[in-house]
Amino acid sequence: MVTGATGNLGRPLLAELAAKGVKVRALTRTPGTVRLPAGAEPCDSAAPDFDGVTALVLNLAAVPGGPRPLLAAAKAAGVRRVVTLSSLVVSEDRTAGEGSAAAVHRELEAAVEAAVPEWTHLRPGGFASNAFQWKAQLAAGDVVRGPYAGAWTAPIDEADLAAVAVRALLSDELLGRALPLTGPEGLTTARQVEILGEALSRPLRYEEIPPEAAKRAMLAHNPWVDEAAADSLLGYLATTVGGPAVVTGEVARVLGRPARTYARWTADHAAEFLN
Repeated sequence: MVTGATGNLGRPLLAELAAKGVKVRALTRTPGTVRLPAGAEPCDSAAPDFDGVTALVLNLAAVPGGPRPLLAAAKAAGVRRVVTLSSLVVSEDRTAGEGSAAAVHRELEAAVEAAVPEWTHLRPGGFASNAFQWKAQLAAGDVVRGPYAGAWTAPIDEADLAAVAVRALLSDELLGRALPLTGPEGLTTARQVEILGEALSRPLRYEEIPPEAAKRAMLAHNPWVDEAAADSLLGYLATTVGGPAVVTGEVARVLGRPARTYARWTADHAAEFLN
């Protein structure tokens, strides 16, 4: 079973599992209309059906009521394995307070470990697909405005994250591990915008705004983000200014090939910025 089945991780993950002939149940709020890869079965996220399910991919963002009811239902149904979509900040921010992204994901991992005997925690850093948050601004011009132009991250391609998740689901080699996952290179936010511009053949540039203004915009446009989470994200980004970015190399070690670059991701997804 895959939570967040239509999200940026869920889509490539379903495609990989279906291509391997794995029976997969996709949790979605719109089971009657959702389009899924052949072989994937839609399931209403309001009434998860665990009949026959042996493994669960748990994305915290896809369970707004919190993970514990879903984990309890999975445990009662005999699900033995959970692959958790956690966060790199769990590895990087050990002093984060209550309500922070690190604390929330640390609690998620603990809940999973208490519920099932087999688990793997995936701890990705920034997603390459976070660039989609700039689509509305790009529709209005060639300037992207946001906080901390000099913040360094190593964006991971969700296709790589999905490939690691498949390995965690279908083999035992990653059991009991928490994997810090990043892309292959560190980039500032400003440089990410420039690389996206190269893929779109547009002279894009990043204009830094005060973090207070960025927080107001974040809360206004993302109703599922609370103030503690916004403060946590902005605080983490502030610590990365000046670099270097955390680059773990874990994707290459698990998959036996180099992780995909951000430039490749922008080239692969350029058409999606034109819609």
